[in-house]
Amino acid sequence: MNMLRKTVCAIALGSALTVPMMSTTVLAAPVAASEQQATAGLVKQLSGIRSLSANFEQTSKVTGGSKPVKKQGLSAQHMNQTFKGVMNVERPGKFYWETTSPAKQTIVTSGKTVWIYDPDLQQAVRQSLDEQVANTPALLLSGNTSQIMSSYRVTQPDKTKTYYTLYPKQKDGVFQSLTISFGANKAPTLMILADSLGQTTYVRFNNVKVNASIPASTFNFAPPKGTDIIDQ
Repeated sequence: MNMLRKTVCAIALGSALTVPMMSTTVLAAPVAASEQQATAGLVKQLSGIRSLSANFEQTSKVTGGSKPVKKQGLSAQHMNQTFKGVMNVERPGKFYWETTSPAKQTIVTSGKTVWIYDPDLQQAVRQSLDEQVANTPALLLSGNTSQIMSSYRVTQPDKTKTYYTLYPKQKDGVFQSLTISFGANKAPTLMILADSLGQTTYVRFNNVKVNASIPASTFNFAPPKGTDIIDQ
């Protein structure tokens, strides 16, 4: 996307006695925004979002060569597999992410506690929304703008396009870079996450609804009876 593209057209004129002429068209490389411009642009994109609902498709691939997938990353059986589900976000700090196929898992936070619920295992992990949890992609869509800017360095590879690549300022974050692209109505259409294990995760959003009403109960989670609760 940031590479210089060169198109060469050879045009033969007249007869065999005519010397072939070559016309070369060089397309200018995209001009990147400054970090200040990129940050302002991202803030503008996010500032109009009060709530967000969408369906998503998530696929992860190994892009770091032959480096093995370690235990803390996705297992090899999850590579190239597409997970589908629904997402609901309400700013500030409310987030609901439910994977519906091929396996079920729910991640919910009301702004204070994060629940990760796996119905197949009848297990729920409970975490406080501390700095470590806040330094995740969920913060980008559900957090407040000042927190986002303090957690990420923002770049905009092409100042004419509404896509941004963010780099966590903390080196121990869960990913190395995150790219987010916006479409019509300032709605996000794609997120790309690259981590230190050589894995790249693509999350595509569709049926996006911006600032639609979301029931408050969406972000409240009560573990079903018999669920094994793990505090972290």
